[in-house]
Amino acid sequence: MDLMHHSSAFLLPSIPSDRHLPRPPLTYALVVLNQSLPRFTPLLWLHARLHLCADGGANRLFDEMPLFFPNENASDVRRRYKPEAIKGDMDSIRKDVLDFYKSIGTKIIDKSHDQDTTDLHKCVTYIRDSSQDLDQSNLCILVAGALGGRFDHEVGNLNVLCCFSSLRIVLLSNDSLIYLLPRTHRHEIHIETSVEGPHCGLIPLGMPSRSTTTTGLQWNLDNTEMNFGGLVSTSNIVKGEKVTVQSDSDLLWTISIKKFERRIRVGVRYRYI
Repeated sequence: MDLMHHSSAFLLPSIPSDRHLPRPPLTYALVVLNQSLPRFTPLLWLHARLHLCADGGANRLFDEMPLFFPNENASDVRRRYKPEAIKGDMDSIRKDVLDFYKSIGTKIIDKSHDQDTTDLHKCVTYIRDSSQDLDQSNLCILVAGALGGRFDHEVGNLNVLCCFSSLRIVLLSNDSLIYLLPRTHRHEIHIETSVEGPHCGLIPLGMPSRSTTTTGLQWNLDNTEMNFGGLVSTSNIVKGEKVTVQSDSDLLWTISIKKFERRIRVGVRYRYI
């Protein structure tokens, strides 16, 4: 069984090249959803090669991104953080926001005829289809504002992880992140201790786990069964800089994000987040 490496290096101001990270380095895309922007959204934006808003996520980008830069003109900030595309069923985006991004060249993709998939699902499809020149195993989609708010929206976002289980997709909020550990691989998770942890969890998704084994946790699992109605490994704690996981079912990995201040470079300026 192949080994899959994971890291939250996208939360660092610069991504180290001398670490146990996937080779070649990951290519990041960012999707902004219609929830409050995490405080580190400008940092995610800098790391990403492609930037999308999912419908009402454009309202959040328009309204909240200038708040990270209170000493700058709001219009200048909005123009600097221009998404390449806005995609969704267009039932949430405000007209003034739509008109603004249209005027500065953002591609508008109206999928109002499709009510069977979520706006995040639509955006992931767009990124996947726009990245055919890339090795899909080295594409990582960061989703800002994916947690918090309505629970049914969160469940829909978790379902997207299942629908695109061969892609790396990270759901992010101010407080935590979540991604899928497919059962087709062994997993080595490199913990960025300066920005994440120690609280973490492993949750079976879609089916019970008859056997999960871990290292690097305070309460490790040893061929342990997990299922709803029985044991689920929540409120666990990472004990070092590496966690390993092997399971016979798909698992969600979640870890807390620390309240941190980081200086990020924006053009020739620096900004603390």
